[in-house]
Amino acid sequence: MNITTTIDGTAARIRTCGEIDFDTLPPLRAAAGALPPQVTDLEWDLTGTPFMDVAGLHLLFTPPTTGTQRRTTVTGLGAQPLWLLLTAADADPAVFDLARLLPDIPPA
Repeated sequence: MNITTTIDGTAARIRTCGEIDFDTLPPLRAAAGALPPQVTDLEWDLTGTPFMDVAGLHLLFTPPTTGTQRRTTVTGLGAQPLWLLLTAADADPAVFDLARLLPDIPPA
């Protein structure tokens, strides 16, 4: 897993390259946890992520333990990661609120 973090003022983009699973979850959480407190908007750019398992759901939907609340969005979803998000949202839309992550999807 390669992780690239870019910060521009109060916005940060974390770009992943590789699969998201339970082995790659800790470094991804560490990258988000290392963001400075002034970052209020976090974009996960998954353009380089062809596959993610349930660890991706934990990454995107489990609140950070740092206490820093950020508006989080996801871009660059490939077919399989998008399918996983849609399946999770279909199973439990209250828990897996895609409108929060994907600004182009209207709220249910």
